[in-house]
Amino acid sequence: MEHFLYRLSGVYFFIDIQILYYFFMCFFAQHQEKFLVTFCCMDIKSSYSDHNHICPVFSPSTNQVLLGRETPKHYGITSPISLAQAKEADLVLTHRLTEALKPYGVFEEELELQRRIHVLGKLNTLVKEWIRDVSETKNLPASVIETVGGKIFTFGSYRLGVHTKGADIDALCVAPRHVERTDFFSSFLDKLKEQEEVKDLRAVEEAFVPVIKLSFDSIEIDILFARLALQTIPENLDLRDDGLLKNLDIRCIRSLNGCRVTDEILHLVPNIENFRLTLRTIKLWAKRHNIYSNILGFLGGVSWAMLVARTCQLYPNAVASTLVHKFFLVFSKWEWPNPVLLKQPEDCNLNLPVWDPRVTPSDRYHLMPIITPAYPQQNSTYNVSASTRAVMVDEFKQGLAITDEILQSKAEWSKLFEAPNFFQKYKHYIVLLASAPTEKQHLEWVGLVESKIRILVGNLEKNEYITLAHVNPQSFPGPREKEVSTMWVIGVIFKKMEASENLNVDLTIDIQSFTDTGIKSPYSIQLKNVEFENDILSFCSVLQHSTEGLRQMNDSSLDLSLDSDNSMSVPSPTAMPATVPTSTPVKCGPLGPLAAAAGQPEAPAVKRPGSPMQEERKRFKSDAEVFHL
Repeated sequence: MEHFLYRLSGVYFFIDIQILYYFFMCFFAQHQEKFLVTFCCMDIKSSYSDHNHICPVFSPSTNQVLLGRETPKHYGITSPISLAQAKEADLVLTHRLTEALKPYGVFEEELELQRRIHVLGKLNTLVKEWIRDVSETKNLPASVIETVGGKIFTFGSYRLGVHTKGADIDALCVAPRHVERTDFFSSFLDKLKEQEEVKDLRAVEEAFVPVIKLSFDSIEIDILFARLALQTIPENLDLRDDGLLKNLDIRCIRSLNGCRVTDEILHLVPNIENFRLTLRTIKLWAKRHNIYSNILGFLGGVSWAMLVARTCQLYPNAVASTLVHKFFLVFSKWEWPNPVLLKQPEDCNLNLPVWDPRVTPSDRYHLMPIITPAYPQQNSTYNVSASTRAVMVDEFKQGLAITDEILQSKAEWSKLFEAPNFFQKYKHYIVLLASAPTEKQHLEWVGLVESKIRILVGNLEKNEYITLAHVNPQSFPGPREKEVSTMWVIGVIFKKMEASENLNVDLTIDIQSFTDTGIKSPYSIQLKNVEFENDILSFCSVLQHSTEGLRQMNDSSLDLSLDSDNSMSVPSPTAMPATVPTSTPVKCGPLGPLAAAAGQPEAPAVKRPGSPMQEERKRFKSDAEVFHL
């Protein structure tokens, strides 16, 4: 028996090596997932360094640590954490999970699904007819016209197979090289106008990714356009082929990106059905917990899909109930800003900008990078801020605790989807109100303001007295009677300061910086004291509508190609009201009723150094103070 002699404080001990090995393996078996998540992060980090690193994987069958290169073929950039097969208990939990999802309307009826397929078939036929007509007007040979082709592709939640009832469809019209973008926004638009089933037709030609929006037989559809450097478009065209990007303009590349990313995700998961049920669960959980919004600095549909896909790669044989638990386990322990990758990045030598912190300095400052798998690789979460990341990581940890209880039969799946009361979470709130004279102007104005809210959150994070600024992605109707308005609420945590009862906090500079950067004059800003129950202080920024706002909306860089699944309509079970639950009665201030925390005293205000605010003012005045910028 192997052993060695160890001397400690003058006393000699015989240590049995096999006993040490046994205790080590028992300890490792108990904590293997924590270690392996760390190893996966280390392996990803090494992908962007000059050193090669092999991710060790624990094999449950042999109780040995295996090197990544010795394992069988796997999905993703590392070997899986576990190859364990599903047990009967896992299948029962998965069935219960499916039943728990049904009241929220995440599954579409078969008849409705068939109607979508029928509508897409009609749209595909219209595209083929239109391309043949364009080919004839451009005097192409008859032999070419007969085989010219053309096709409608889908992407987003519908392509992933996780769309909900009433969701819109993201589509891409692919045409051969002789069909121009101007043809798409002229003759194809005219052809759509002739269809009886088409309603609410509108073209957004000057957007970052040009799009035609319409309702086809009551189904909302967004259609992008891309022409390829091909004479004909075959029916079996695979858009994942990087060679298709050669000689394309940037708008076509952007339009193709959504389809390419979606198709890559589906090809990079071991089991599509397990992936879909897990993704439906995570998306519902994220919406119920108000962390589903790419534009406001949280994650959008594509980002959530990539996190779920990575979980499926790490646990390739697990079913949905297990994958949901492992999702929270992996990403509650993930060492951000190590990136999440579904495959090793590839360089196609097309000189397109890709996410690479070794080359692009700005990429090094991304806080929660999740990298798209299709070339050109991009970070789908560049909007994430320190506050939104902190909120999401905290939600991951809470999700892990809940799923631990579910797996131990101490809770039901419904607990995972319980919506927290945002207005009982913080002591202080900032209320942002956007208003416009008419419904149409308000729709455009709200889009601009919402796209700039993350700038306000960033400004608040830079304030030396603010620890966290949490924007609620769910908006609320405003109180204005003569104008149409929308409100967003931002929960704020202030740092604890000594002797802070004699100080004031002035957010004027933060607000003004927000308007100067994102929404310029001639707008006016009002700071109002809105008193909630128990005297909780709130600030209100009122942004007046003008034609300048509409111009900025048209010029804004809204990327529709990758992640259009960003709506924050929070799903509710059919037996429950569709509003955010509020249990605390509140006073109705100038902004109408908003729920707030009960029994929480107002935190003392803090004065920023160099602030123009008068020393004797202990709080903002009740009357509106207007600053013309």
